[in-house]
Amino acid sequence: MEKINGLLWSIATVFLVASGIYYAFKLSFLHLNFKEIFQNFRKNSNSKTGISSYESLTVALGACIGVGSLAGIALAIFKGGIGTIFWIWISCLLVAPNALVENALAVIYHQKVQDTYLGGPPYYIKDGLGYKKLAIVYAFLVAFSYLVGFLTIQSNSISKAITNFYDIPPLLIGIIVGILSFIVIQKGIKGIAKFSSVFVPLMGILYLIISFYVILKNFNLFPNLLLSIVREAFNFKALGYGLFSVILIGIQRGIFSNEAGSGTGAIASGSTSSKNPISQGLIQTLGVYITTFIICTGTAFIILTSDYSPAIYSNVNGIEITQNAFLYHLGATGNIFLYFCIIAFAFSTIISGYYYGEVNMKFLFKNMNSKHVFALKIITCLLLVLGSIMSPNFLWSFVDILVAILVIINVFSIFKLRKDVIIEYMSYKRKCRDDRKRLGPSIRK
Repeated sequence: MEKINGLLWSIATVFLVASGIYYAFKLSFLHLNFKEIFQNFRKNSNSKTGISSYESLTVALGACIGVGSLAGIALAIFKGGIGTIFWIWISCLLVAPNALVENALAVIYHQKVQDTYLGGPPYYIKDGLGYKKLAIVYAFLVAFSYLVGFLTIQSNSISKAITNFYDIPPLLIGIIVGILSFIVIQKGIKGIAKFSSVFVPLMGILYLIISFYVILKNFNLFPNLLLSIVREAFNFKALGYGLFSVILIGIQRGIFSNEAGSGTGAIASGSTSSKNPISQGLIQTLGVYITTFIICTGTAFIILTSDYSPAIYSNVNGIEITQNAFLYHLGATGNIFLYFCIIAFAFSTIISGYYYGEVNMKFLFKNMNSKHVFALKIITCLLLVLGSIMSPNFLWSFVDILVAILVIINVFSIFKLRKDVIIEYMSYKRKCRDDRKRLGPSIRK
């Protein structure tokens, strides 16, 4: 399985970087124009149909800021050394244009269904490219990877974190997680979006406060720590495959965390009532930066300023490494904070992941009614219970393979649809120029 994983991610990495560089130049590095990103963020859609742009951002963030931001970053450091953090940063900047593009395409090709919109890669693959079979494959893989893979990892991480310190049966933990998840997801797509719009920002702010406290407490360590991260990022003797292995693990874990290029974040954008594709793409690009440079980097610094040593871990999920780091910095209080973060991060991913699964199931089965959706929710919760007792190594490897396949299909598709993106970009720039001319006199006053 590791060889398949490595091969697929080698291909996916080439696709992601090549596409990211291509769109960075074609769109005049719009993904780095933070002034424009924040201006578009303030133009929040509040239509009665679909979900708002702000809600779509929080849903996408909820999916990204899962325990992958806690366990996944720890796993990257464990497998590839501290140099992987540098490549997580670099990969974010390289692949962010892909996030802008896929979210723009999701708005271009979304479809109105009753009082909501549905969209994402399956829709632009089918309607934009005319590749119906490929769209079906992508939709199936998303539904399967999220409902069976991502969500079970969340349950497994909660279970492992608690059983590391308390003698509680993992199955019982899984049952509790399943019941609590059902209470939230049974509210439907709009209910999930409303929940995420409140819960995800609060969760992110709390984690930011914890990270900032650790950074201030250990500020004297940071000059040497940053130098070590950069030095190890270019360590040609690292691991069995040398430098390439460090780069691959960094990009792999970075994409796993921020999802840029996989197309899954575009599912949330496809559900918005936005009429401006590029604007929506910029809003979701902000989510990529928040996930990578605030949440994931915060986790990395918490671990690397602790007494971390890879020699003391085996059968690693990743969460136990983060847990020990919290204990090191905050003592017994650290456990309380981490349990809250694990539960909050896991729930955000479970809720958003179910959302992605339901949207893609509705693409696959056009005649899904309320009874079918209810059955899907029950099955999802049963899988959460099962995930609490499964092997973490198998889960991570399984999901990594699925994500790599999603990336390859999605990047191929967004590159094939480049004419649509460039036309929308030219229209967006023209509208921005017209707005500046119209508002120019009033601004100068």
